[in-house]
Parts: sequence; C-alpha cells; structure tokens
Amino acid sequence: MSLAPGAVPCAIDVLDARFAPVVAHRPALERLATGAIWSEGPVWIDEDESVLWSDIPNDRMLRWSARDGTTVWRERVGFTNGHTRDRDGTILHCSHGLRAVFRTRVDGSGQRTVVDRWQGKRFNSPNDIVVKSDGTIWFTDPPYGLIVPEEGHGGESEIGDCLVFRLDPRTGELDPVTGLPEHPNGLAFSPDERVLYVSDTSGALPGQGSNHCLWAFDVVGGRRLANGRLFAEISPGVPDGFRVDVNGWIYASAQDGVHVLDAQARPLGRIPVPEKVGNLTFGGRGGDELYIAASSSLYRIPLATRGVQQSRGSPDAPGSPASRNGTNVFRA
Repeated sequence: MSLAPGAVPCAIDVLDARFAPVVAHRPALERLATGAIWSEGPVWIDEDESVLWSDIPNDRMLRWSARDGTTVWRERVGFTNGHTRDRDGTILHCSHGLRAVFRTRVDGSGQRTVVDRWQGKRFNSPNDIVVKSDGTIWFTDPPYGLIVPEEGHGGESEIGDCLVFRLDPRTGELDPVTGLPEHPNGLAFSPDERVLYVSDTSGALPGQGSNHCLWAFDVVGGRRLANGRLFAEISPGVPDGFRVDVNGWIYASAQDGVHVLDAQARPLGRIPVPEKVGNLTFGGRGGDELYIAASSSLYRIPLATRGVQQSRGSPDAPGSPASRNGTNVFRA
C-alpha cells in the first residue's frame, strides 16, 4: 500500500438514506501527510487554517496547512495526546508524560500547567479533552501513559482508578464525574450539551479489559452525569476518538475507518480509511472538512455537514481566572 500524499480510493458505505446527502457530492479522501508512528488528537486552528496533531511515540506535534505543507510544530511535548481550543483562543493539551493538562498560546508559546492532580494525587495520563459552552473543561484519564512504554514515562496509578473529570477554571473546582468506563478515552457533548458521550477502549490492549464501546450520560445541571448507559459497540478495533456534527451524529474512529451513528446509535454510514484511525476533528473554513488522524498519516474528506466543536476563541470568553484551591489555572 502506497502512503504517498494524494487521493486515496474510498468507497463510502451509506447504511441509512439520511446519510446519503452528506456524501452525495462523492467526496474524495485525501492523504495530506504521512511519516508519523501513531497519529492522535487533531485540532483545527482557524486563524491560519492549519491542523495540529500528536505523533505520540515520537513525542512531537505536527502541523499541516495548504500553504506550508507538513512541519514539526513542537518537539518534546510530554507525549501529548488530545487537544482542543479553549474559549479564550488558547489550546488545551492532554499530556501523558506530564500526567497533566497544560495550555499554550496558539503559536505554542506560554506553556502553563492547568491541572495535574486531584486531591494531591497525580493523574494517570490525561487523554482527551473538551470545553463546554460554560467554560468548564472535561477530560478523560485512562492509564496508557503508564502502561504503554512508547506513550509516556510509565509508573503507577496514584488515583487507583480511571476517571472522567470536570474542571471549573473560574473556581478551580475539580470533580470526577464518572468511573463507569474502564478506560475512558475520547469524549464529546451532543449539540445541546444534554448528553456526554465517552469512549471506552479497555479492549485495545491484552489483559486490560474487553470494552470497545461508547457510553452515553445525561448531563444534570451542567455539572453532574447520570443515567450512564452503553450507547454503541464499535468494531473492528476500538472507538478511540470521535466527534459530533450539527445533526447530533457521532463520527467514531475504528480500525477500518470512521463509523457514523445517529443519536439513537443507529448506523448511518462508514468512511473507509486505509490505516487504523486514532482520532478526528472537523475543520476547514466552513467546519465541513473531516480531518482524520490515522496511524502514520493525516487524511481529509469534505462532507455536507459541520462539526460542533470550537476551532478558535470565543469573543464572550470569561476573563482570566487565577490559581485557586490548589489547582493551577492559566490563561494566556
């Protein structure tokens, strides 16, 4: 199989007529970049129309833009995994190596730790992260930086569990919101933020579990989770990272591509990708291009839908909070 940049054969599976308009223009899958070992955590940067993503085993972040092609954005980044834009325009990064969430400005400068422990205990290895419309930061904390040699520095879990956390940067309040997934990984809110989806990838490694699924939780009062239930099982492979579009449809990573489900977990379609998919994000000027981080490469496919995640700062973002209650919070 050639991994040179360029168009890639892609016979999209339409499993439900509702998905047909999304791909009616017969979009082409394009490999934009290659040369990574394990690609993860893509984030669209609207200001310069670029994508940043992690090459975890090489401990670096890569950047692609139509103008500049592929470059190394930063090296020795603490085995970062997932990334997202905060409401003030900075970038939040999940670091396996630092066992922390940290923040940088959009040019990579001004790195500061946001949070690195709960009740005095270091996190396992923060993995993926989202920012709710109220400015709270939600992230997952599975064990991969502790148990996969090429994804962190190793070590023991101080918390003794794998949890999903909610951080309020205004007050510094940090709370675990669920321990139901064995290995919580990707996460995303429904468009109305009444549901939080969390992937569970305990089946990815031998002897760690058997889950390869998405969980769904009702969001209560904007801060608690209730009614945790199995939403969908994804195979082959595991649903590592995923995104939600304006229809409320879930675009989930899998070993054979991107699986598309509706809000009732009914299969809508599949976008085949020739490498195992780690994560994805919507981007482009209209938010209608799906960027797919898959093993050694970054792919793109234009779709007739838009993602709901934020790609740049919000003009009504809250002001700079200070470090409170032992939680270090930084705003550039």
